[in-house]
Amino acid sequence: MDYPNKIIEELLPTFALVIGKDYCRYKNHIYRVFLNCLLMDDDKMNEEKYAIAAVFHDIGIWTGSTFDYLSPSGEQAGNYLLQKGKRCLTGEITAMIYWHHKISQYHGEHEKTVETFRKADWIDVTFGLIHFGVDIQKTKEAGKAFPTLGFHRFLVRAALKNFLGHPLKPLPMFKR
Repeated sequence: MDYPNKIIEELLPTFALVIGKDYCRYKNHIYRVFLNCLLMDDDKMNEEKYAIAAVFHDIGIWTGSTFDYLSPSGEQAGNYLLQKGKRCLTGEITAMIYWHHKISQYHGEHEKTVETFRKADWIDVTFGLIHFGVDIQKTKEAGKAFPTLGFHRFLVRAALKNFLGHPLKPLPMFKR
């Protein structure tokens, strides 16, 4: 498994102050999702995309101070890609971010990477209960290298807090 990843290690620390006490748990989630992507897609051309999408996919929770974080996360990724002269990746990476909580299979532009990223996040969020045929031992190895550190509890607390403030839209990130 490929870690540490140069992109993740250079990019994520720029958000350390805004992420605060959740930094290590989010970093480990990023790595688990990233490594799950690599288990499903061994095309080296997609590795950079997965690393960038992994860093940004939930970042709007902190940068936008919201649980309705898909758009703020995509905006942060778009700004980064523009700044780095990688504008050509914007559509694909923002699609990976926007659709990563899609309940059903994604069909559309950039289907391979969007669907791989969607599955990778679901594998992590469900502790591997949903694994899409990925070798569960490999996901457990990633979990040992990058433990949850309470990330799932953090998500549950954030969801409950969002529910209290927005009972008609308790999980705004889920897409059909």
